Formats: sequence, C-alpha cells, structure tokens
Amino acid sequence: MKLSFLPVFALFVLQGCAYAPGSHINTSGWNPEYQVPESESLTGLVRVERIGPKHLKNAVAASVAPPPEEILLDDSQYQYRIGIGDVLQITVWDHPELTIPAGGERSSQESGNVVNENGSIYYPYIGYVDVEGRTAQEVREEVSNRLSRFLENPQVDVSIAAFRSQRIYVSGAVETPGVYPLTNVPTRLVDAISQAGGVEPNGDWRNVILTRKGKDYRLSLKDVLERGDVSHNVLLKSGDVVNVPLGDDRKVFVLGEVNRTRTLPMGRNGLTLAEAISNVGGLNERQSSATGVFVIRRSPEANLDSDHLIDLFQLNLKDATAMVVADSFTLENRDLVYVTAAPLARWNRVVSLLVPSFTALFLGDRAVNLFE
Repeated sequence: MKLSFLPVFALFVLQGCAYAPGSHINTSGWNPEYQVPESESLTGLVRVERIGPKHLKNAVAASVAPPPEEILLDDSQYQYRIGIGDVLQITVWDHPELTIPAGGERSSQESGNVVNENGSIYYPYIGYVDVEGRTAQEVREEVSNRLSRFLENPQVDVSIAAFRSQRIYVSGAVETPGVYPLTNVPTRLVDAISQAGGVEPNGDWRNVILTRKGKDYRLSLKDVLERGDVSHNVLLKSGDVVNVPLGDDRKVFVLGEVNRTRTLPMGRNGLTLAEAISNVGGLNERQSSATGVFVIRRSPEANLDSDHLIDLFQLNLKDATAMVVADSFTLENRDLVYVTAAPLARWNRVVSLLVPSFTALFLGDRAVNLFE
C-alpha cells in the first residue's frame, strides 16, 4: 500500500502545480526536442571582445570618431554666392542719384536691389544684371564695366544688405530652434548652436547630428568645447540641418545579478560602464559572478549582408582595479549590461526549485504511514 500510494500521491501533487493560480504560457503543442536551425541561430553573428587595457588607452582619444574628410572644409574655401531673395546695396561714389534714388531716410535693405526670381537685378543705365551664383566682387566688376560707358571712371562698391537665400536649420534641444541665415562670414557648428541660444540642460551635446544632402554625420560639441578638438566644429553649408537630440531619449538597460535592475538615461554627458553599475547599486555580491559582466550591443555595421550583428564585450571585475577600465568604457544608446550569476547561485536556484517537490513527497510519505 505504501509503495503504491506514494507515486500516485506525488503525481497528484505535481499535477496540482499545473493548476496553480497565476499567469502562465500555454506550451501545448510545443516540441521540447525542437532544435534551432543554424540559419536562425545568432551564435555565428556575435563578435566577442574583452574589455581591457586597450579601452583604457582609447579613453585618451576623442569620445566620437573624427568626421569624414568630405565635410572638413577650411574657411579659405568659403565664399558666399548671391542667391534669389538677397538684397544688394550698390554704391556709386559722387553719384547720389544712383546710390539713394528714394532718399536718405531708407535703410540699406529698403533701398537696396532685391534679387528677383530670375536671379537678376535692375540698375539704372545698364538694365538687368545676372547676379545669382556670383560673389559681390564679381558683380561689382560687371556693374563698374557697364557703367563706364555712361560715366567716366565710376567708383562702384557692391555689398549684401540682407542675406536671405541661404539658410541652415537648428533643431532639437536648443534654446531657440529655428532657421538661421548664412552670411559672408563662415558659420561653423559652434556658431550655429550659439545663434540658437546654446544647448539645453537635457541636450546630448556628444551626439549632435549634422544632416547634409540626406546623409547624417555624428559630431561632438563636447569634444570641441572641452577637449579642443576643432575637427568636429565643421563649416556649415546652405541646407544643412543641425539637430541636438534629447539625452533622456538615449538609454541603456542593466539586467542580471545587480542590486536593482534598471533602465538608465544616458544624459548629456553619456554613461560609462562603471557609472551604470554604480547607479544600480553595484553587483549583487551574494549572487553575481564578477567575471561575467557583459555589454551587449547591436553592431553599427549590422545589415543583411553583415558577418556579425551583435558585439559582445566582457569585463572581469574580479580584480577591483578593473573598475578603472570600466570607467573608460563608454556605453552607447540601447546597450544592454548583463551580469551573470555565480555557479553556486545557479545551483542554489536549482535546489530551491526541487525542495518543494521533495517536501511534498516527504509529507505524502508520512501521511501514508500515519493512515496505515
């Protein structure tokens, strides 16, 4: 009786677990023998790298890679070229009737010559002059040459009274986002941000995005202002869009054997691995394996033809000095920090799952003995 009743009782207890209250996933029809096809496995798409002295040395370098050569221009290469909507101020010395035809009370913008939709202006004596795409100096030379047929040795000066044809766009976490004109003075990234009132406290100044002709470039205003890396202070062109993203929109996830699993905003100054671990209360000393701290990142090279899609970085924190290396490892948006469990902790969890079943069997066995 005892030997036959115990398995039945144990089966009853185990079946009762299946009907315990709480959420569950219906696994009927699931085949435990199913093997993931090699084509669906991510193992071959992961590149593993150990976090070590190399990253400590790289911390001395800029936090963001230098911009490509294609957008690095010198001020000497910049020339403002007149466009439709610009206002030109043409002065002919000793001939006030040509310079201020409507009186001296009007401003230069009001009395100047507006470049019409055909890219030309009209000027007395010489008629229409094509000016679009030309510099002020080139227009001055043509106006002077054409006036010389009517005036003896005309002294002509041409300047741009209002810059309206060329503009840049500044958006995102700045004080005054909007449209700003380009002038005959070269405008660089820092100039544009300054015109827009500067970066707001929640703006990510390490990841300013410059969009030019449909292509995005990542620039670091922080490297320009704090490290003096002028390569990121690029010269802007008409049509450029400068966007300062919100730091709160960029985050990392800390999971595993830490004291508090959390989603951490990166903020304007970014986040290092050491800061992320500190912000969640550190590793769980009783459960975690200090040798198994991982950073999982989607590869920036990931596409359909890539050999790898995931970058996996491992840090061994068994030596406390490795925290210096961790503080040199900068996390990126959507990184996942995962701390594995220690072997003993995993074994304890297995035991904790088995103990209730063994207890039920033991109690069932005692109940059978009591009723015999």
